[in-house]
Amino acid sequence: MDKLEDLKKDSKFKHQFLFSLPRLGTSIILGIEGWALLTLYTSGYGLDPFRTGFAIAMGYLTIAIFQFLLGWISDVRYTKLGRRKPYILIFSPLLGLSIIFLLLPQLILPDLNNKDVLFFWVLIWDIIFRASYAVTTPYQAWMAELFNVEIRPKVSQIQNTFNYVGNGVMAIFSLLILTSYVDDLKVNVNSTVPGIFAIPIIIFGILTIVLFYLIAFFLPTEPKYELKSNMKESLNTILKNKNFLLIIFMVGISGLAWSMITSTMLKYTEDALNLGGLDYVIVALFLLIFIFIFLYLWRRSINKKGKKKTLLCIFLIAAAFLPITFISLIPMPSYLIFGIIFIIGIGAVLGGWFLFPYIVYADVAEDDQKRSGELKAGIYAGFPSIILNIFQAIGSLLIGAILSIPIYYSPSVAVDSYSIGLILWGPIASLILLIAYFYTKKYVVLDFEWEK
Repeated sequence: MDKLEDLKKDSKFKHQFLFSLPRLGTSIILGIEGWALLTLYTSGYGLDPFRTGFAIAMGYLTIAIFQFLLGWISDVRYTKLGRRKPYILIFSPLLGLSIIFLLLPQLILPDLNNKDVLFFWVLIWDIIFRASYAVTTPYQAWMAELFNVEIRPKVSQIQNTFNYVGNGVMAIFSLLILTSYVDDLKVNVNSTVPGIFAIPIIIFGILTIVLFYLIAFFLPTEPKYELKSNMKESLNTILKNKNFLLIIFMVGISGLAWSMITSTMLKYTEDALNLGGLDYVIVALFLLIFIFIFLYLWRRSINKKGKKKTLLCIFLIAAAFLPITFISLIPMPSYLIFGIIFIIGIGAVLGGWFLFPYIVYADVAEDDQKRSGELKAGIYAGFPSIILNIFQAIGSLLIGAILSIPIYYSPSVAVDSYSIGLILWGPIASLILLIAYFYTKKYVVLDFEWEK
């Protein structure tokens, strides 16, 4: 372990910066998949919300399995390239290619009016996408081997800076380009794919591969250290770690709400708020500006108040904010101002939440190392995905069912009628986050004594 500690001490800013780069690509493609897939396939391609939600749910279950497996395998197998790099080299190309086929079914399918074929297409490619997205587990586990606990919040901030640059790119693409294409699809589902839609998707897929390959080639390989525990023993260790299990269920409970938010927010602005054109430009600009503001504020809060107090604050603010979806019941000549407020609030709470998994799993792995003498960063990063993605799968099925409620509403003749579920999802997610708040407050430890 001495060589590992020396590697952490030798960490330079260029290593922190380089390590964080892949988050630019993954935030773009995962953001599009999470934000826009439901909207693209339901509002655009005309697939019913329940089957679309089912396909997305199966993707979550797939990543639950693969994140655990890649985390565990990358822990126990040391190669000439180290523990983490081989999986980055193998799975990142699959990740980049799968997002292209997932969002561009027209590349292969001749007739998108065949909804049964379209359903199996989104089901298969979302499963492949989520399986290959598990590359982020060995990647993220690498943090515990490259950086000391004092540096991890800074590394997480750099990662999230790239996350939010990616989210900004994704938001502009989704709000301006994808929604315009969805409007075209409503007229003719087999319309020619415009280059302004297809070319960025291909670029995003290639960018993801390139950024992962950069860190595989240029970051130092962690030194070999022995893990005497086999898979059964490693599982026994983490299953006996009561606080870790409590953290996992906290992530899972809140994940029900986070998956509902990310998959529905774009559809809500598209269908319930009836935004479009210049409105989306304005909304996207506000999103970009406030994302960076809140990223900085939440990081400062972690440094001053600690992780638990900051996370509880995020849960409370999100729970108080989400019932705002009821406001779309009120007839307005324009929902632009409300749309700006809605997007800012969503960006603020998601920005805070996304800071945490990077830090917490690495901290828990190091906490275990101080007691067991073994750093099992991969399995600590991968095991939570089993619970988290099961909860997120349930969330996707739930939102599919909510958006399929056959009660329709339109506040004015200018707005097409939509399912009342587009209004109800906000308060439902709010209730879930309140449960997560009280659970976390009572049971979860996020700040460890050795950090002081």
